Amino acid sequence: METLIETLCGVVVLDKPTGWTSHDAVNKLRRIAGTKKVGHLGTLDPLATGVLPLVVGKATRLSQFYTKDRKAYSAVVRFGHATDSYDRDGEQVGEHVDVTLDRSTIEPLLASFRGPLEQMPPAVSAKKINGVPAYKLARQQKPVELKAVPVEVYLLEIDQVEGPDLQIRLECSAGTYVRSIAHELGQALGCGAYVQELRRTLSGEFAIADAFTLEQLESMAKEGRFPEAMLRGERLLPNFPSETVDTLTESQIRQGRDFRTSPFRITQSTKYVKAMNREGDVIAIGEQKLPNLYHPILVL
Repeated sequence: METLIETLCGVVVLDKPTGWTSHDAVNKLRRIAGTKKVGHLGTLDPLATGVLPLVVGKATRLSQFYTKDRKAYSAVVRFGHATDSYDRDGEQVGEHVDVTLDRSTIEPLLASFRGPLEQMPPAVSAKKINGVPAYKLARQQKPVELKAVPVEVYLLEIDQVEGPDLQIRLECSAGTYVRSIAHELGQALGCGAYVQELRRTLSGEFAIADAFTLEQLESMAKEGRFPEAMLRGERLLPNFPSETVDTLTESQIRQGRDFRTSPFRITQSTKYVKAMNREGDVIAIGEQKLPNLYHPILVL
């Protein structure tokens, strides 16, 4: 008989604290949830706080269906000098210059960072060069030869300008480095700049409004309420239409048999569907075999 821990299937949106790596957060949640089956849907820099979606239990098998999606951030960019990592954790590069920003000077510079662009990742990043993360090569003082990658910035606005600090908010495609934007803004202004603070407020369909701190999760686990922190059922892969099946069909799906969907709810062009049981849990992902006939390619 399965225990409660073995039946967990959902996503916990963590409000990651600063100083923690994504791997640190995964290990911490494994201890809190009492299961090794925890993974993350995309990394977040140690400096950054905010939305880090963590898949728990059987939901770890759904990770393959989560595509890279739009992100949203708020950030404080500090002007005066650059750093080798493009953020406050890096070593200072060049002489420091005292800067007092002017909104009218900064605003025109932001225009070149909006829309599709080719962006050079920071040398201190997780981008891999011949299978080795760039940051490892950089720390060994080995040459780091990265290529610019296509990204898109959908929104980039000023929230506040105060002394040497520029507070911005932005929405961008996956793979966009806010650190690179900060660094290039510093170059454009001729005084250097780096990210002082970074907070992710959105990662795909996961928003900061759904997030819990580690302290909150620990408290809920002690009270036996950890499952309440998980996004489950319809909240998983919301872009996949769902089909609720009866007990007999659920049993057949678990045996690997094809299942039918309603032609009134699922269009013929739909590649994947979520098969849901009467309790509202995802039991399988089906791939279209024929119009309104799906084969379970993943059973939870």
